[in-house]
Amino acid sequence: MGAQLRVYKRRIRSVTATKKITKAMEMIAASRVVKAQRKVAASTPYATELTRAVTAVGTGSNTRHPLTTEAETPTRAAVLLLTSDRGLAGAFNSNAIKAAEQLTARLEAEGKEVDTYIVGRRGLAHYNFRERKVVESWSGFTDEPTYADAKKVAGPLIEAIEKETAEGGVDELHIVYTEFVSMMTQSAVDGRLLPLRLEEVAEEVAPKGEILPLFDFEPSAEDVLDALLPRYVESRIYNAMLQSAASKHAATRRAMKSATDNAGDLINTLSRLANAARQAEITQEISEIVGGSAALADASAGSDR
Repeated sequence: MGAQLRVYKRRIRSVTATKKITKAMEMIAASRVVKAQRKVAASTPYATELTRAVTAVGTGSNTRHPLTTEAETPTRAAVLLLTSDRGLAGAFNSNAIKAAEQLTARLEAEGKEVDTYIVGRRGLAHYNFRERKVVESWSGFTDEPTYADAKKVAGPLIEAIEKETAEGGVDELHIVYTEFVSMMTQSAVDGRLLPLRLEEVAEEVAPKGEILPLFDFEPSAEDVLDALLPRYVESRIYNAMLQSAASKHAATRRAMKSATDNAGDLINTLSRLANAARQAEITQEISEIVGGSAALADASAGSDR
C-alpha cells in the first residue's frame, strides 16, 4: 500500500511541474498574440491603399499586364502554404495543411500542375514525410514575421508568375493561411493572389459603390504596374503572415489553457486517490495493531489459567 502512495505522489509532482510549464506558455502566448494583433491592424491600411492603387491602374487602362491578365488556358499554379515553425497549437497547422491539400486537389482536378511553396517547419515536415515535392521553403520567422521576410518569400513567387510556363513559370498564384477572426476563432482560408481579379478587388476596396478616380500614367500604365504589383504581392503575403502568426499564438494560448486545466483536474484526481491510499494504509495499520493487541490479550489470559 505504501508503494502505491509513493506512485501517486510521484505522479502529482510530475503533473504539477507540467502544469507550471503549460501555464507559463499560456501567458507567453497571450502577450505575443496582443503584439501580433497590433501588427495586423497596422499593416491593413497600407495593404488597402496599395490595393486601391493597383486596382485604379488595372481598371483605368487597357494594358495587358502578365500579373493582371489571366491565361486563356492556365496549366500551372503555385500554392503558398503558411504554417508555423513550432507545434503545441492544437489544430492550427493541420487545418492549414488540410486547406492546402483541398486547394491542390481542386486545382489538379481543373487540369493544372501545382507547385508548392511552404513557410514553416511544420508544413515542410508534413510534406517531406509524405515525400511530396516542395519547390521552395522558408522557416525561422513564423512567430514574428517582418516585411523583409515577406519580401524574401514573395521574390521567387513573382519570378515564377512572370516566366512562361514552358520555362518553369506558373499562370496562377494562390495562398493558404489562417485568418485571425478572434481570440477563440481562427479559420484556414485560401485565396488567389495573382492574376488579380480586378472586379473582386475593386469591390473589396470600395464596397459601398465608391468610384475610383481616373489617372494619367507616366511613363506608362505598364511601368506603373511593374512597380506596384510586386509591392501588392509583398503586402498581401506580409498581412497573411501576420494573420497566421496571431492565429498561431491564439491557438497556442487556447491549447495551453486547456492543458493547464486538464493538469489541474488530473492533480485533483491523483490527490483523491493518494488520500484514499493513505487512509487505507492507516486503516490497515490500525487493524494490525488491534489484531496484535487482541492476540497478546488472548495469550495473557491463557497463561493466567
